[in-house]
Amino acid sequence: MHEYIVSMARCARNAAASLRQLSTAEKNSLLMRIAEVLEMRKDEIAAANREDVEAAKAAGISAAMVDRLSLTPSRFAAMVDGVRHVATLPDPVGEILWTRERPSGITIRKVREPFGVVAVVFESRPNVFVDTAALCLKTGNAIILRGGKEALRSNAALAAAVREALGGKCPDAVQFVDRPGHEAVTELVRATGLVDVAIPRGGERLIRAMCEAALIPVLKHCKGVCHIYVDDEADLAMALAIIDNAKRQRPSACNAVECVIVHEKLYPLFRPMLDAWAEDNGVTLHDGNFGTEYLGLEMSVGKVKDWRDAIAFINANSSRHSDCIITDNAQKAAEFLRDVDSACVYHNVSTRFTDGAEFGMGAEIGISTDKLHARGPMGLEELTTYKYNITGDGVVRT
Repeated sequence: MHEYIVSMARCARNAAASLRQLSTAEKNSLLMRIAEVLEMRKDEIAAANREDVEAAKAAGISAAMVDRLSLTPSRFAAMVDGVRHVATLPDPVGEILWTRERPSGITIRKVREPFGVVAVVFESRPNVFVDTAALCLKTGNAIILRGGKEALRSNAALAAAVREALGGKCPDAVQFVDRPGHEAVTELVRATGLVDVAIPRGGERLIRAMCEAALIPVLKHCKGVCHIYVDDEADLAMALAIIDNAKRQRPSACNAVECVIVHEKLYPLFRPMLDAWAEDNGVTLHDGNFGTEYLGLEMSVGKVKDWRDAIAFINANSSRHSDCIITDNAQKAAEFLRDVDSACVYHNVSTRFTDGAEFGMGAEIGISTDKLHARGPMGLEELTTYKYNITGDGVVRT
């Protein structure tokens, strides 16, 4: 396994050097070609995904995981549209962040550049393969992808389509680890000097295992324990609509609400309304059990003294992913937005908007709950680092 991963990483390193030399137009052309080939191979990819879904159901995998695994026609179309959208976005590579003329006679420019080689380890969702490949290609990064065994057929079909689209230009810019088992992941996160950063897209166990084994930086996408606080000055119809969307629109998503907390003065009125909504829609409510990511039609419910208590509660129990306040009081909302220590903080908006496409980034490579190097939805800019270019005319330091 060691030689297999090292060989792959060396090829990726060479591909990254070639990607640096491509113009924005050339990268966009590759992306458009990927979208075209994906559509040409749509039936083949769909058949592979059906096999994975059927095998997952037979193995007794949870409904939430089966949902994440399913590449429905609408999700396939959105995936392909996402590739085309990434092609239309500004290329961050080469952007000059600032320029300084120094008294010494040197000129310093801070310039965006690619990471180099990115390893993405993900579970279930096959669309992650294409989303992350598109973002990395646009930013000049080579990528090594390792999906879960439950999506092996789907990912293999997607990998074949992407490799066909890349053709002779830079076929090793997107590579697929087709060998199951944890050993491949361990080798990837220990490939110092070859892989620059690893990004896990999966459950806590995967993320913890990668961090414990890693000798390279890991950008974590931790679980989504998202909260909605309903204030005593909230519009109750709005509150129910937002909770409904945040829980039921796609309950297996990491940005779905997992806990609703209510102002204690409002609780006697709002809790029966919440109970009726839950019964009508097949949602199980839990009193307590805070900090749980259900990924299904379940959520925790609690009460707090006021908005400041809600802020403290969320900071103690959330995964710092996405949290919301529902209130008509602008001052309370401003304090909530300032003081809740999460990647995305909302006022009167469903947490389901924490998404690269909804943020105008095109696809996303993940939702980072870290604070370094990126936080929240990771789009093109978040897949770059920077360097300093210093120029002069024979300047020496005295």
